Amino acid sequence: MTGTIYLVATPIGNLDDLSPRAITVLKQADRIACEDTRHSGKLLRHFEIDKPLLSYHEHNENKRAKELIRMACNGEKIAVICDAGMPGISDPGYRVVHAAIDAGVPIVPIPGPTAVATALAASGLPTDRFRFEGFLPSKKSLRRKALEALKYERSTTICYETSRRICDTLADIAELFGARPVVVARELTKLHEEFLRGTARSIISILEQRAVIKGEITLLIGGGEKAPFDPENVTSRVATLLTNGVDRMDAIKQVAREFGVSKSEVYRLVEDLRSNANKV
Repeated sequence: MTGTIYLVATPIGNLDDLSPRAITVLKQADRIACEDTRHSGKLLRHFEIDKPLLSYHEHNENKRAKELIRMACNGEKIAVICDAGMPGISDPGYRVVHAAIDAGVPIVPIPGPTAVATALAASGLPTDRFRFEGFLPSKKSLRRKALEALKYERSTTICYETSRRICDTLADIAELFGARPVVVARELTKLHEEFLRGTARSIISILEQRAVIKGEITLLIGGGEKAPFDPENVTSRVATLLTNGVDRMDAIKQVAREFGVSKSEVYRLVEDLRSNANKV
């Protein structure tokens, strides 16, 4: 009999946010795969959950995913958790889900807290459309390249950042995006939860007055203005995105949204440019 893979969301700070359903699933699981067994062990002991634990993190994810699927195929109920939030959302989880689908093993998500939705809801920025970027690159040149690709993004952008790099990232945003509204959500659901709202420069001025910046940070950037339409600007923007590694059709879709024109119009301009280049 085939078992089940349960993706169980865990608290991002406040332990009271672990749902009754999540507790039931964890208590009924045969094994619990977790990102850090020591970190998750504290959570499980708090709720008097005593189950065999397996480490499942970015360094062993490929190998461990196969092992977990073999266990599930033998009838075991496997709960997958991460240090905080929903497995697979900027945390290990994707590969075991993909392997489970290939093997025909049922996957059951157990919803709960995520920093993305929590920060967005209280940010004061538009919530009807948003773009999640995960962690920005740690290297400055790559980070600026990633931000440059978001220059004309019109929906709210959400990403994670470390307390050590937050001021450097805000400085890049200030230089590239100007006075666009920004929100820094720090220590969500914890005792020292904080929302800093303003421009990137105004938030830098607040953070630089502190001897040390601590905690988990979710960074939100307000949408930009529609890019001024010009055929040359359109094709140049597509070229920039392609250079940054964006898939061709995805680049065309993004540029169409940024300039407020149809995808077919952007496609035509790109094809015309390529056709003219081939004639030279």
